[in-house]
Amino acid sequence: MKKQDLTSPDATNQARPDGTTGATVPEQPETSGPALPTFTKAQLALRNGQDRDEIWVAYQGMIYDVTRSRLWRRGNHYEHWAGQDLTRELEKDAPHNANVFDNFSIIGRLV
Repeated sequence: MKKQDLTSPDATNQARPDGTTGATVPEQPETSGPALPTFTKAQLALRNGQDRDEIWVAYQGMIYDVTRSRLWRRGNHYEHWAGQDLTRELEKDAPHNANVFDNFSIIGRLV
C-alpha cells in the first residue's frame, strides 16, 4: 500500500473535534470490481471436459477456465482431472507454482 504525501494538494487542513488542525487524508473510494459468480463442487464437477465442453479447475478457492489449453484437452493433465479442486494436489506434488494459473481466466469462486 502506497503512503500518501500529506503535503500533496489532496491533503487538507481541517479542524478536528478537539479544536486542533492538521493534515488529513481524504477517504479513497472502494475500487473493487464486479463480484465473481460462485459455484459448488457439484457444478464444478460438470465442467470436466466430458459431461460438458467446458474444462474448469479450482485452485485456492478460484475457478479457472482451462478449456483452451492443449494440456487439458481431454479433461486431464497428467494425473490431475478437470472439474475438481486441485489445491491439495498441486501444493503437494506439482512441478510448477501457482503462477501457472496466470495464463487462464478466472470464472468464479468455489464455495
